[in-house]
Amino acid sequence: MEPALITVPAAISMVALTGSNDSHLKILEGAFPNIFITVRGNEIHARGDLDEISRFKSLVNELLVLLRAGQTLSDDVVLRAIAMVNHEPADHPAEVLSLNILSNRGKSIRPKTANQKRYVEAIDENTITFGIGPAGTGKTYLAMAKAIQALQAKQVNRIILTRPAVEAGERLGFLPGTLQEKIDPYLRPLFDALHDMIDQDSIPRLMASGIIEIAPLAYMRGRTLNDAFIILDEAQNTSAEQMKMFLTRLGFGSKMVITGDTTQVDLPHGAQSGLRIVHEILDGVDDISFINLLAEDVVRNRLVGEIVSAYERFDDGKAKPPRALRSGSGDR
Repeated sequence: MEPALITVPAAISMVALTGSNDSHLKILEGAFPNIFITVRGNEIHARGDLDEISRFKSLVNELLVLLRAGQTLSDDVVLRAIAMVNHEPADHPAEVLSLNILSNRGKSIRPKTANQKRYVEAIDENTITFGIGPAGTGKTYLAMAKAIQALQAKQVNRIILTRPAVEAGERLGFLPGTLQEKIDPYLRPLFDALHDMIDQDSIPRLMASGIIEIAPLAYMRGRTLNDAFIILDEAQNTSAEQMKMFLTRLGFGSKMVITGDTTQVDLPHGAQSGLRIVHEILDGVDDISFINLLAEDVVRNRLVGEIVSAYERFDDGKAKPPRALRSGSGDR
């Protein structure tokens, strides 16, 4: 059987494609075990399983598109591109990984998985978007980037960021310090994301002028929010009543993004999470989108995704019990 041939354009460095010490090439060899890959000069030859060769060629062509666009490949980018090409139906890594949302201090914020791209597109296309998934899937971070993008494009006049202070049951009076000192621990993750995306010197000015507002969910009651990009974070910790209250704050010219993880509810025992039931309530309502992000969308350390998957298997009853609990094991 004649090997498949991919010719890399002279303008693209083979090292950029194959990685330092062939690190990218080794990842590709591991991902396509049924083909034999060799590199000679600016040519890549692949021999073996025809289906794997087809996917391999598609993947390399997608990586070449990224390199032509001036992007730098990393091991993480290659791994994510492989996952997209192997997805059924196949996604296009170059389309996903080249979608710039925001740039600040030389750092570009982009979706890193196909699901994240769908989430970003849903925010563009709908007035209200729900991003539901485990920690590390970029739910809040990408929503924040879209909010700042909308503000910079003058699509909205202000950004409002909120989350429930559920750990204190919204009863902050028992904590020491001023009101701001009491609520800061609950809002700190929003501040951290904001600092990644806006020059730090401008944040106090934007907050002082009300262009950016960060406040507990309880502060939203009784308001109508016009011309604003509003993000509700940690929405799994809202009650059904709080969720309804928040959604009905929507005014003219505004956009809402609601993020949360339905497996991490911290409400008092017996309380119903507003995020868990809202899909059933609003299913089929026009201009509202629900996007589910999964363990494979985790963009933190690779192990975080594996930890999330392991917990999901355990919760589904698919994991084996700890060795010490198995019949016949343990010290004798």
